Amino acid sequence: MISDFNDPELSGKYLGTITQDFVKISDVLKEASYQIRSRKFSDYPIFPISKEIQPIGKIFLGKDEKDLDWNYFITYVDEFVQRKLISEEALEEFQKAYKDPDEFCCLFVMDGAFTSFVYVPYPND
Repeated sequence: MISDFNDPELSGKYLGTITQDFVKISDVLKEASYQIRSRKFSDYPIFPISKEIQPIGKIFLGKDEKDLDWNYFITYVDEFVQRKLISEEALEEFQKAYKDPDEFCCLFVMDGAFTSFVYVPYPND
């Protein structure tokens, strides 16, 4: 089962590079999240991030084209259920844990065998 909360281990190992990227692109991610929800594609947008190309979601912002440390992909919770990364039985628990998408960006960090959901707050306007 994939963890759906901020992992304390994440702080030291990943959070620095993630937040460096996030400052540059948070407005773009926030707008994409809004568009996904307002167009009724899903109430649960997820941005998988990885340093390598991976199969979950569609590439949204490539690290080389935007001078980032991570590639940013875009998808919804439905794909996680279809791929059995979130079981049908755990979907309700995920939805309860999902933070307000107007205030937090849901990232799915993938680095080798490490995977975790991380909620990063959008900067205040």
